[in-house]
Amino acid sequence: MNTQAILETYIENIIQIMTPFGSGTGFIIDDLIVTNSHVVSGLKEVVVSAKKIKRTIAKVVYDDPYYDLAFISIDFKAPQNPLKLSAQLVEDGDTAIAIGHPYGLNYTATEGIVSKASRLQGELEYIQIDAAINPGNSGGPLLNASGDVIGVNTFIIQDSNNLGFSLPYYYVDEALKNYKNKNIQNIIKCSSCKNLIDEKDIINDYCPVCGIKLEVAKLRRKGYNPIGKTKLLEEILSSLNIDVTLARRSQASWRVDYGSARIEISYYDNGIIIGESRLCTIPQEKIADIYDYLLEENKKLSYLKFSINENIIYISYLIVDSSLTLEEGKVAFERLFKNSDKYDDILINKFNAIKQKRDEDN
Repeated sequence: MNTQAILETYIENIIQIMTPFGSGTGFIIDDLIVTNSHVVSGLKEVVVSAKKIKRTIAKVVYDDPYYDLAFISIDFKAPQNPLKLSAQLVEDGDTAIAIGHPYGLNYTATEGIVSKASRLQGELEYIQIDAAINPGNSGGPLLNASGDVIGVNTFIIQDSNNLGFSLPYYYVDEALKNYKNKNIQNIIKCSSCKNLIDEKDIINDYCPVCGIKLEVAKLRRKGYNPIGKTKLLEEILSSLNIDVTLARRSQASWRVDYGSARIEISYYDNGIIIGESRLCTIPQEKIADIYDYLLEENKKLSYLKFSINENIIYISYLIVDSSLTLEEGKVAFERLFKNSDKYDDILINKFNAIKQKRDEDN
């Protein structure tokens, strides 16, 4: 199969993984999602989504910093064309296809060759490839020309020209078998003694077998706890019945779908907080009518303002972090959500404004 056919065949298996610290890729093998340990960032829960999996919270049930592997568990319907691990040795010059979500560009496939089938890095072997992989590709599958998984895209050499490395399929196969033989969840693999440790047996973050400090155990125990104005912003969203875990895009950005509108909230380093919704695009005809309407509506709004940038109509709320309070924020964001949904419909239905396309709608 060619690259496009492989992507179309197996796209249901490709998972986007989001944490407060960044995003990455995973893929379905049997009843689990396979990804990198560094993608899940030492968390017990992450947010996942896919073509047929609605954005949802999922549990990290296995974390192995040594192999840089993690397994995630959620209930899902098996893909029509499930991926499977390769049973053939990888050789230099083989076709290599990397699929993932680099820089948030969903379902990107890049093709190259296996530059070196076995490249030793420390004690582990990796598949070196020249297929382009970038931040966001981590944890995604590396496939051969038959569509079988030959590796997990794990790291690149910075400032190099397409030097990517994938953990070979046989390490993944070994880890899956060992995990399933344990028949328990919440396993951490000790990077020193290589034993699989039940998390409930870990005391003070130390491996009960060899005594080494397990950094991933500490991270899982602490979890993610926002502070300062970020915490306040999440308290405001929670007070409006928004699931902040699902809304969170990073430590300083959130996305809320409200009715037909989508609202993006960003907290910038300079202390500015902006909540805004891209409503629609101005039509080609009767533009003056829509301008007049927006100007009149601006006079009626409090906290919010309409604006137009490159033909796109926005409604937004802006505040400096030092002025944000729970009470004011709750009023302002509630109005932003409701008015975004309201005006989105009015502008499209009454003024023939053009509905905005979203990447996941394609």
